[in-house]
Amino acid sequence: MTSTLTGAESSRATRTPAPITMAAALNAALADALAADERVLVFGEDVGTLGGVFRVTDGLADRFGDARVFDTPLAEAGIMGTAIGMAMNGMRPVVEMQFDAFAYPAFEQIASHLAKLHNRTRGAVSLPIVVRIPYGGGIGGVEHHCDSSEAYYAHTPGLRVVTPATPADAYRLLRQAIECPDPVIFLEPKRRYWSKETVELTSAGPAIDQAAVVRPGTDVTLISYGGTVATVLDAAAAATDEGWDAEVIDLRSLSPVDDRTLTDSVRRTGRAVVVHEAAGFCGYGAEIAARLTERCFHHLHAPILRVTGFDIPYPAPMLESHHLPSVDRILDAIARLQWDDEPDQRWLGLGGDRA
Repeated sequence: MTSTLTGAESSRATRTPAPITMAAALNAALADALAADERVLVFGEDVGTLGGVFRVTDGLADRFGDARVFDTPLAEAGIMGTAIGMAMNGMRPVVEMQFDAFAYPAFEQIASHLAKLHNRTRGAVSLPIVVRIPYGGGIGGVEHHCDSSEAYYAHTPGLRVVTPATPADAYRLLRQAIECPDPVIFLEPKRRYWSKETVELTSAGPAIDQAAVVRPGTDVTLISYGGTVATVLDAAAAATDEGWDAEVIDLRSLSPVDDRTLTDSVRRTGRAVVVHEAAGFCGYGAEIAARLTERCFHHLHAPILRVTGFDIPYPAPMLESHHLPSVDRILDAIARLQWDDEPDQRWLGLGGDRA
């Protein structure tokens, strides 16, 4: 079985601009990938007849048949192990873990086999598998239904980890992930599934491992990804009322990370805030802050700050608004950075590096 649409041809495929949600954009990406390459399979819990809990796979089983799009037992480790075996035999599986915290039973397969087989076989075996994981909060989900587990995957060598922030990027990144020869953890911010924009769907644009400057600015660099990018953009807009011109970077790829885009920005602005909803301790933002400190130390006018979720198990639905980074918390962090350009002893009075 061979692809009916080459990578170059698929990157030129576009749709007329129209209002579309992130869930619909992901559905379109899966449909186009299934149509383009007969080796692509989509499977997981409830992705067939139901069309997925969030309806991301709605209609795909009817269109492509239950040999290409099908339901599995409620056994995440089995789903992952099956995908690895299929990929070793030439298929390109796209599997869904129904919720972020439900993916943990599959983590042994992911960390011990999916991430390592290419290296273990000295490149003889490739595993072009996409693992779709709805992640993050903001939907009022109960225990095990809202989690931010990106640091686990990004810390595992051998995996690519990407997450979209907009419908356009959801389509682009998913098409690129499916065509990628490496295993890709594809984190879908579930609170943005219903966000809508008028956009032309195309896989052309930034490479899968490239960050995007989504708002240029001069005074401070705000760095985020996935579900919190929209919050950061709101904060950047509000910051103008305080006379601050904030640049916003959407990381898009968490592993590998686009160091060049980040360092170019921070060396210009001299200040940076990293925002994510996962817990701060050993969180993904700590790595970004460390890398930027190493690369931009002599350009910094203030320490790099983080605005994160709190170091607690994910809270109950009625409390998650207090846990998630907010515009006010981001503005407070920016305010702490607005000092004279010459660093001095006031750095020592920050009382920690997280807002």
